[in-house]
Amino acid sequence: MALADLRELNVVTGKVIAAGIEVHRVLGPGLLEAAYLACMVTELREHDLDIEVQRALPLIYKNVTVPCAFRVDLLVSGCVVVELKCVSEFLAIHQAQLLTYLKLTGCPVGLLMNFQVPVLKQGIRRVLNTPDNAGGLRGPADDCGRSPIERH
Repeated sequence: MALADLRELNVVTGKVIAAGIEVHRVLGPGLLEAAYLACMVTELREHDLDIEVQRALPLIYKNVTVPCAFRVDLLVSGCVVVELKCVSEFLAIHQAQLLTYLKLTGCPVGLLMNFQVPVLKQGIRRVLNTPDNAGGLRGPADDCGRSPIERH
């Protein structure tokens, strides 16, 4: 990944985190995920970010495409997957879910954001889509026109 691309990713993830902190500051913990999602959409639009909400992701299984197998909470600027949670603590399954979404979209980075914490900074996990995380998942070509397998 080029340094300029990395800088752009950092700018986008920084804006997403700032939006999450603002939503959490105003609402606090204790609400349902849907409430935080709706407010995140509002906040991200104020940051002039391109967002897709509840984007459907197909899965390719034995050369058969299974449409709408998954739904990503937010896809930001075509390069950052954001998965919102309202849980007492992150579990391994939450990171596995985000890794699955990263593989299927081909996006380079994802954010897990848990709003059920006193301070949102404690509930943010940044995950990179690396060859070490590859597994056997295959998805359609990402927004850049390359399949996740071609990226690595």
